[in-house]
Amino acid sequence: MSSGLLCSERPLFGGAISSSFPQRFQDASNIRQVPDHQEVFVDPSRDESLIFELLDFKSDVGDNGSASWFLHDLACEQDAEAFMLVDQSQVVDAPGLSFRNIPAVVTTAVGEMAISKGRQGREAQNLVRVYVANLRLKGVETDVLVTAYEPILINPLSESAGAVGSGLAVPASQSGILPMCDVIKHALSTFRVNDWSLFGSSA
Repeated sequence: MSSGLLCSERPLFGGAISSSFPQRFQDASNIRQVPDHQEVFVDPSRDESLIFELLDFKSDVGDNGSASWFLHDLACEQDAEAFMLVDQSQVVDAPGLSFRNIPAVVTTAVGEMAISKGRQGREAQNLVRVYVANLRLKGVETDVLVTAYEPILINPLSESAGAVGSGLAVPASQSGILPMCDVIKHALSTFRVNDWSLFGSSA
């Protein structure tokens, strides 16, 4: 199996959570500061990223369509243009993530949007496909967001162009690596909570 396809289990949040995804993703905290409630992994050679985020449970957001709600929220937060919802899933039970018999559920959504890197302006926007999975850990009142970013079209003015080149991104299949749609599926299917005390007093 090529190294681009090889997945390994990674400890998240000090090992309290674990998930498996391709080894090509590097821990971004080795390069820059990452907020405590996030774990960020990047593949600089493809400008792809995988982010795990712990958020307070949004009780005003229904389970049905919760991932698309978070996706839309991300688009607003990043001042995205040309946002388009491509796909969203039904609510699926996640029995392995229930706590004290309080069920957990997961929904997913896929969107496309034009966003700029860092502090770059709109003239440097890249077209990006964004995959969002929302794991709703109701027993510990936590929304876990798993987000995967996959560039579709790199703007020549974007700082990404220096690393990966501008124009249409090379499809993962041509590069012999796992595509982001499968990366996030694998990360979800292997997502485990090893220490529920991570979630504080409610655990």
